[in-house]
Amino acid sequence: QVQLVESGGGLVQPGGSLRLSCAASGRNLRLVAMGWYRRVSGKQRELVATLNIGGSTNYADSVKGRFTISRDNAKNTVYLQMNSLKPEDTAVYYCNIAPPNNGLWGQGTQVTVSS
Repeated sequence: QVQLVESGGGLVQPGGSLRLSCAASGRNLRLVAMGWYRRVSGKQRELVATLNIGGSTNYADSVKGRFTISRDNAKNTVYLQMNSLKPEDTAVYYCNIAPPNNGLWGQGTQVTVSS
């Protein structure tokens, strides 16, 4: 059984920072590639960051240099550090394996970037 729970979202001003957390149970995240995804209201969900099994990372061009995906193996948690946030980063953020399993989508966590 795998369960993923996102947290850490909130309201921040442009240029601010947030750190999102994805806590997992039932599976060691070190054994699978993980991703952070986001869905802007009215649009399709998109992949923003990937943490590969070997530890390498990939980022969407829109967040490269601003977002960092990482994991804490002891806590079985994946993080997304988001810096220099922009209004266009406003979305619901989700974690999942990469490529995603449709059965693992949770409620996500809302990130709103606004003045």
